[in-house]
Amino acid sequence: MSDLLTRRRTATLQRKTKETEIRVQLDLDGSGQYQISTGVPFLDHMLESFARHALFDLEIEAKGDIEIDDHHTVEDVGITLGQVFREALGSAEGIYRFGHFVLPMAESKIEVALDISNRPYFCYDVELTNHRIGEFDASLSEDFFYAFSQNAGIDLHIVKVYGRSPHHVVEGVFKGVARALRVGVAIDPREGGLPTVKGAL
Repeated sequence: MSDLLTRRRTATLQRKTKETEIRVQLDLDGSGQYQISTGVPFLDHMLESFARHALFDLEIEAKGDIEIDDHHTVEDVGITLGQVFREALGSAEGIYRFGHFVLPMAESKIEVALDISNRPYFCYDVELTNHRIGEFDASLSEDFFYAFSQNAGIDLHIVKVYGRSPHHVVEGVFKGVARALRVGVAIDPREGGLPTVKGAL
């Protein structure tokens, strides 16, 4: 158990396509420090909140074809973050595995439940009446978390219980996922191995 409590879970990954070039460095056992530059200001703001509330140390540098639109950058950052999360997690020995958080954000309320299972699934019940947050298309948050969950191996469920402001709803989603992950990746002092009867996640 002492090894589980002292081992740093970190990883760095670079991903390059014809549309984006992304570098992500992640420390799951950090203190919420961040350096984020994606070229999409609202995404930067959300990822800063994500790192701070998950207590992950996170560095992201992304360059993408935002002159076309933000979609490729947002989705590819989600892919890369998911891949580096899975690498940093390693064997997943000793983790709580499951996480759940209910987050109020002004007039909005978001519920997140997740299972770090290596069997990805994604449910996103977040209806928005207005998809614009400044220049950002709020519907891209669904693409981001789908890409993240599939590449991280997470069964992720996100529900808007209620809420009007798209900014508050999306910010609640990012913070809620962060807080649920903070629980799921934490080391359980009573768990000496993998949290499963299957023998593997």
